[in-house]
Amino acid sequence: MSRQTPKPTDAELAILRVLWERGHSTVRQVHEVLNRERPAAYTTSLKLLQIMTEKGLVERDERDRTHIYRARLSEEQTQRQLIRDLLDRAFDGSATKLVMQALAARRATADELQEIRRVIDGARQDSQPREIEHGERREGRNERD
Repeated sequence: MSRQTPKPTDAELAILRVLWERGHSTVRQVHEVLNRERPAAYTTSLKLLQIMTEKGLVERDERDRTHIYRARLSEEQTQRQLIRDLLDRAFDGSATKLVMQALAARRATADELQEIRRVIDGARQDSQPREIEHGERREGRNERD
């Protein structure tokens, strides 16, 4: 993928959340879920999905009369793309600043803090020097770096 997927707008993210939760869906199915929280015309959902198809955010299966849409990227891939952008633009690439501000902005639950610790511990292990053949030491996750 040489061309990076454009960042979704808030309205597009709402549609992507429906697709990530439901999986492949028709315009009507997406519209019904969205309409529960924020009433809008069916044609609004249709137009947004058409725009999202053009932007490469969703893919449309046109084999049947009723088109089926699916998110092109997973929720995790999209979140990472958005975080990378925010990290670069607002935090000058500093993960420390980003995490500190996230924790200051909203109190984390005990479960969330435990998960954060687990991720940090895993990152520490990944950054430890590893022994490879012939007794050489290498940094990083894999020996091909």
